[in-house]
Amino acid sequence: MSWLYGLVVFVRNEMFNAGWLTSRSFPIPVINVGNLTVGGTGKTPHTEYLIRLLSDKYRVAVLSRGYGRKSSGYVLATKDMQPSMIGDEPWQMKQKFPDVYVAVDANRRRGIERLMNDAQTRDVQVILLDDAYQHRYVNAGLNILLVNWHRPIDKDYLLPVGRLRESFTGRDRADIVIVSKCPEDVQQIDLRMMQHNLQLRPFQHLFFSRFRYDTLRPFFEQSPAELIPINALKEYNVLMVSGIGCPSQMRTELTPLVKSIKTLNFPDHHSYTASNLKWAERLLSELPSPRIAVTTEKDAARLKDIAAYDGTSEFHRSIYVLPISVEILQDKQETFNKNITDYVRNYSRNS
Repeated sequence: MSWLYGLVVFVRNEMFNAGWLTSRSFPIPVINVGNLTVGGTGKTPHTEYLIRLLSDKYRVAVLSRGYGRKSSGYVLATKDMQPSMIGDEPWQMKQKFPDVYVAVDANRRRGIERLMNDAQTRDVQVILLDDAYQHRYVNAGLNILLVNWHRPIDKDYLLPVGRLRESFTGRDRADIVIVSKCPEDVQQIDLRMMQHNLQLRPFQHLFFSRFRYDTLRPFFEQSPAELIPINALKEYNVLMVSGIGCPSQMRTELTPLVKSIKTLNFPDHHSYTASNLKWAERLLSELPSPRIAVTTEKDAARLKDIAAYDGTSEFHRSIYVLPISVEILQDKQETFNKNITDYVRNYSRNS
């Protein structure tokens, strides 16, 4: 099945390379953030990094497919829109960056055209494509490829045997490659080995990044719970509730930061149910005090659809959201930022 899948992907890519299928460029800076694998590379935190970098100087828009949403076609997000209408990750970004345009459309060409031409959004100056590396009908001006440190693409296999959406050679389309989720204690020799294994072209820029966990906030605004600094987690027994691509890595990184940890994992983009919450409540009650439940910002979007605050429930009073930010390693943050800002600034529409 992997051979058959690989053949279909190969033929499709060759049709784009030969011009039989056409990629369209747009008169606006378009930055594509994607990967070769199915989930688990940290696309949303890296997209949020770009939003923070660019939004002070430019009108930024994020265009996503809106995975798992109940709507169809083009939808421009509003602050009070439900996660089910636009998908969990777009909802998360709209909540964190209300002044940024966030839209969803499976047809990225149409989505870009709407962002550029609709009266509400026509002042947009740069568009970030979330998870569109395989969407070759759009010719992005800058392609950023994310690679999970813990699952190198040179050692992975095509679906369904492995997690690759396309073969290792797909990395050649990237302008920037970021190896994400690097360990805290990563050594220079390990970075050089990863660089050697990726076999990048001379024109491609390579960076390494890792996640930083920020101050935890109560899931429910009505909860009397206070913020918990990340360095105070060592006092708590933690139940980690997640439906993300690589929960094992998050557990590994949280373990030294907490007193003890138990996990309740669901598939990526899981649609939570009331019974899932009851399961989480029971597991939390089994932990010794002091205890809290922790979930990701991505999971918080999906939990919002079914969870209503109940002041009598310990789980409702004790569930926290763990924000994630990205750090560029090797003192190359300024270099990375310059690559991005130079592309946007030098683009004809903004120059």
